[in-house]
Amino acid sequence: DQLRLHVSASLAGVLMPLLARVRSQFDLDANPAVIAAHLAQDAGLAPQIAAQAGLRVPGAFEPFELAIRAILGQQVSVAGATTISGRLLARFGEPAATPFAAVTRHFPRPQQLAQAEVGDVAQLGMPQTRAQTIIDFARFTADGGLNIRPGTGLDAAVAQLKTVRGIGDWTAHYIALRALRFPDAFPAGDLGLQKAAALIDAAPERLTEKQLHARAQDWAPWRGYAALALWHALA
Repeated sequence: DQLRLHVSASLAGVLMPLLARVRSQFDLDANPAVIAAHLAQDAGLAPQIAAQAGLRVPGAFEPFELAIRAILGQQVSVAGATTISGRLLARFGEPAATPFAAVTRHFPRPQQLAQAEVGDVAQLGMPQTRAQTIIDFARFTADGGLNIRPGTGLDAAVAQLKTVRGIGDWTAHYIALRALRFPDAFPAGDLGLQKAAALIDAAPERLTEKQLHARAQDWAPWRGYAALALWHALA
């Protein structure tokens, strides 16, 4: 149960920040045993926790990229969001020289997307309102919006993200969970989580957002890991 990382000698000068990013990306600072012991106290969730020993929350090497992908994924399928992400990369990403044939561009930086025209983003396959959210979020990030101060609580971080028009509760919690590493973030508005919660409780129909939010209170402060377990339950 190890993660092996091969680092190019050319990256020696940035080794420490690189390792910090990788640790965050793979959630290596989590203690799965402590988290599992807490979540397994829930009779409905316990079988899922047992089946997924060592569960961690996957993060991102670049939080801005994950956040943009979350915005692109609003109300569309994962496949659809992936297609549009590829178009965004091709249109705005800078060329990258790599030894991998399929990796040819850097994801656009916030400063690049902040200067984009709404029409140029929308023509990639999304409504103009979402294109505007992409641009506004890029400006938000360029101004330091994703630099959450130490000690900031989840509610304050979610509220900060929601100052961007087009960022609702689901998107804010998803970004807080996977990009900003808040272990208690929980996108209760997610239809998949609502279905999975009904599944583990043998309920006849999916829970409402309000019902799921109440159901998840016992999982705090590790609700994000409960969310991962529920998403896995759907598979």
